[in-house]
Amino acid sequence: MNTRQKEWMVHMDQRIIEEAKQLAVAAAKEAGAIAKAYFDKLEKVDQKGDNGDLVTVVDHLAEERILEHIRSNFPDHRIRAEESGDHGQRSDWLWLVDPLDGTNNYAIGLPAFSCSITLMHQGKPVVAVVYEPMIDRLFVSTRNGGTTCNGLPVTNGPAPAFNKATVAWIQGHVVGSDDRATRLRNHIDLHTKRMMRLWAPTLQWCMLARGNIDAIILYNSEGEDLYSGVLIAKEAGMLVMDFEGKPFDAMTEEPYLIACHPENRDYFLNMVLEGLGAR
Repeated sequence: MNTRQKEWMVHMDQRIIEEAKQLAVAAAKEAGAIAKAYFDKLEKVDQKGDNGDLVTVVDHLAEERILEHIRSNFPDHRIRAEESGDHGQRSDWLWLVDPLDGTNNYAIGLPAFSCSITLMHQGKPVVAVVYEPMIDRLFVSTRNGGTTCNGLPVTNGPAPAFNKATVAWIQGHVVGSDDRATRLRNHIDLHTKRMMRLWAPTLQWCMLARGNIDAIILYNSEGEDLYSGVLIAKEAGMLVMDFEGKPFDAMTEEPYLIACHPENRDYFLNMVLEGLGAR
C-alpha cells in the first residue's frame, strides 16, 4: 500500500468513526427513552442463565432499536449484542451493544442503569457512548478525541487526596466464589473507605472518568459493557492497566484490570498484589 492509499484509508476510517459516533448517540438516546418509559412499570422479569441475571422486555426492545440503526447505516459491520448475541460477519469493525447495563437494578426499581454502545476497530475501542436516561446524562468518547459529558470535556486534574479510597469492584458472572477473587475482594473491602458494587459497570467507569471515585478493580469481566467504559476513562486521562501493571488497550477474553488516576498507579497496583498474596 503506497502513501496515498494509506492516507485515503485513514480518512475513510475517520469518516466512519464520526458517522458512528453520531449514530451511537442517536441510538442510545432512543434506547434510553424506551427504558425510561417502562421504568418501574414492568409486568414480568425473566431469569437469564444460571447466575441470577435477569432480562426484561426493555432489554429486547432497546437492543432492537439500536440494531436497526447499525444495520441501516453499517450493514457490513459485525455486531455483538447482549441479548441477541453475535451477528457474525467478518469485519475489522465490531459493534458492542448493551442496551440496558444494570438490568438487575432496573428490575427492582433502582434508577442506576445505562445504555452502552461501543465501536471497535481491529480489536480496539474507537467510539464509546454511555447514556443515563433517568438523568439525561450522556458520555461520548472517540479514540484520541477525548471524553465529553453532555457536551462538556471531561479531563482529569491532579490526583485527589484520600486517606482511604473509594474503589469500584467489577467481576464477571463466571467468577462466582473463586477463592482468589474472594481474597482480593475482602482485602479491598478492608483497606478502602468503600468498595462499591453497582451492578452497572458503565456507570462506575463514568464515575471514574469524572473523578467521583478513586479506582476500579475488575476481575475477569469481559462483555459488551466493558470497552465503552475503558475508552471513556482513558480519554478522560485515567490509566487502565492489567494486574501486572501493563497498559490495557485491546480486547482480551479474560481481563483483570486496574483503572485509576495515573499518579495513583503504584498505590492501587500494590493493593491488588497484596490482596492476591503476590507481595
